[in-house]
Amino acid sequence: MVKIIRLACRKVALVKRIEQSRVRLYRMAYAWCHDHMLADDLVQEAQIRALQKLDQLKDEAAFNGWIYAILNNAWLGHLRKTRPSEDIEQIIICGNDSPEHEMLLQQIDQIVAVGMSGLPNAQRQVVSLVDLDGLSYSEVVDILQVPIGTVMSRLNRARKALSKSIKKNHIESANKTHLVTKVPVSRTENRLRMVKK
Repeated sequence: MVKIIRLACRKVALVKRIEQSRVRLYRMAYAWCHDHMLADDLVQEAQIRALQKLDQLKDEAAFNGWIYAILNNAWLGHLRKTRPSEDIEQIIICGNDSPEHEMLLQQIDQIVAVGMSGLPNAQRQVVSLVDLDGLSYSEVVDILQVPIGTVMSRLNRARKALSKSIKKNHIESANKTHLVTKVPVSRTENRLRMVKK
């Protein structure tokens, strides 16, 4: 009887945790697909699958890797069905600073978004899991089911490509608008970690 009660309490706690993971899953799905509606659909599909496969989670400490793996499978299923859209919408960030500062942040986010959209899907997934969500390499290995060397090489190539793209777009943006005169590129690169829904 006690085991049944413990099992029921565990399931209730996991269901609640799945519900609370929506924001993190949405942010990751959006980083992968750059489409608000598709990201929402992927999150809903991942949460439904997680609820259906609740008994498969043996170690609650591995919850984040487990739920991200389900989201990754939903994303890969979508890619198999359709060609991914590469349209980028401007990412909205929160802040109450001056209008100039807000405009600067929007320009930085746009440059990063353009850089992210130019990455191959595999690199975009790894850089968003590691740099946007702060997951460890071993968690990314579990989510994407690839060797750790592959994760490291994809991350390295993605960061180099992003850095190159950011520098190029930063210079082009500054020349076109004349509004950004001297923003250090390192600050632009650091905004990658701050890009959110």
